[in-house]
Amino acid sequence: MKITFLGTGTSQGVPVIGCPCKVCQSMDYRDKRLRSSIHLQIDDFSLVVDTGPDFRQQMLRERINRLDAVVFTHSHKDHIAGLDDVRAYNYIQQTDMPVYGNAQVLAQLKSEFYYAFEKNKYPGIPQLRLNEITDAPFAIGAIHITPLPVLHYQLPVLGFRINNFSYITDANHIPDSTLALLKGTHTLVLNALQREKHLSHFNLEEALAMAARIGAEQTYFIHISHKLGRHKMVERELPKSVALAYDGLTIDV
Repeated sequence: MKITFLGTGTSQGVPVIGCPCKVCQSMDYRDKRLRSSIHLQIDDFSLVVDTGPDFRQQMLRERINRLDAVVFTHSHKDHIAGLDDVRAYNYIQQTDMPVYGNAQVLAQLKSEFYYAFEKNKYPGIPQLRLNEITDAPFAIGAIHITPLPVLHYQLPVLGFRINNFSYITDANHIPDSTLALLKGTHTLVLNALQREKHLSHFNLEEALAMAARIGAEQTYFIHISHKLGRHKMVERELPKSVALAYDGLTIDV
């Protein structure tokens, strides 16, 4: 399975103008962070988790010419806003796009992209086939996925585990029942927003503690705001089993 980090950033944080940490002015390509999303290539199957506002740019950058399904972690705008752009894959592949999310996610998609679900559809709109998931394991074709329920303050969010790879974004609490589902994870992706404590995200200290508790062979941090600092500087502080992910990073798991 090949994993590509489409984006590792967040809408959270400080604006470009007056950024005290100067991340926006950095010439290091690893500091250019679009909104968090990943692409999984599993044999011939192409899957994306979340379609943020940068979805089109990310897919063009990585030259991903086929997309077989989209899975959503939760309904916040920075994770769903780019769904309209699957229409390009509708056109190329001549088929509806299977979309997976819990009931709250699907309700939000029907509201935000209402025109895709009207009885009399305008030509060229995205063609979506919605599939409701719960906390129970599910399959997309031959791919078996285990949801990982976590909390984003008071909002239930789903992470996902496929084989020995686990992905969790937008969380500040992982219940014991989910920690049990994470046992044996070899590669973990986890959010680490900033250094200061935050209402709904792990900060760096909390993410490091959680990574140590889960005990994956390798952990990658995502959903990184400018407040965490520059990639080069933060990497120096991390243990060997933890790394900052960056946009365009590809790993085999």
